[in-house]
Amino acid sequence: DALYIHGWRGPVFIVDDNFIGNKKKLKVEILPAIIEWMREKKYLFSLFTEASINLADDEELMRLMVEAGFGKVFVGIETPNEESLAECNKFTNRNRDLVASVKKIQNYGFEVQGGFIVGFDSDPLSIFKSQISFIQKSGIVTAMVGLLNAPRGTALYKRLEKENRLLKDISGDNMDFSLNFIPKMNFETLINGYKHILDTIYSPKQFYERVKIFLKEFKPQKRKARPPVQFYQLRGFIKSMWFLGVRENGRRDYWKFFVSTLLRHPRSFPLS
Repeated sequence: DALYIHGWRGPVFIVDDNFIGNKKKLKVEILPAIIEWMREKKYLFSLFTEASINLADDEELMRLMVEAGFGKVFVGIETPNEESLAECNKFTNRNRDLVASVKKIQNYGFEVQGGFIVGFDSDPLSIFKSQISFIQKSGIVTAMVGLLNAPRGTALYKRLEKENRLLKDISGDNMDFSLNFIPKMNFETLINGYKHILDTIYSPKQFYERVKIFLKEFKPQKRKARPPVQFYQLRGFIKSMWFLGVRENGRRDYWKFFVSTLLRHPRSFPLS
């Protein structure tokens, strides 16, 4: 209500490490209330939150979230390597087809953003190739890939302290190419592999290909009322045409993607 009264229209991030932690309360109390409010205000907000991958297992919950105006969800995938998932106690991600789970969430009308980590003790040398392959196949457009670090007070920190592998306090930025512990993998190999992931997935050709994969899976919610186009969005669109479509080396890929999306996925063109 406060955001609405102050005139904000557009995206709103619901801060929660796992929005679907209490599914019963969500279905019975929270989401019905949000749906009623959003209908009354004609869906002037678009909602974004964080959730675990088992959101894909609950179709009713996904339908309710979409009806409530959720269009994006950040999921901590971490790694496609089963041993590394066990190492970080990410049990909800284990023994499942993670790509299929991501695509199912996309099918219900969500853009899935993902968090990924390299640097686990269990990571094989092939992890960099595996991460790239997973990110591309899943159609996760916004993939946040970071290096493992050990914050104070965590089980990982305590284990590394016992093993005399700690180096310093963390910087707070797991994308600054620094580690606060001695990794099992050769340090230079780890850093170079990490850089290779970023260079690959955010190269123009790979990035636009990933968006195309996402758009094939994405089923946008059919709704008459939508948040109005904001000036900053229009400005961003114009800037993208200038910088990506004129100045950058990948401009050919940009225009191929631009035309292809306009023709094949016109309803999703503003999102792309």
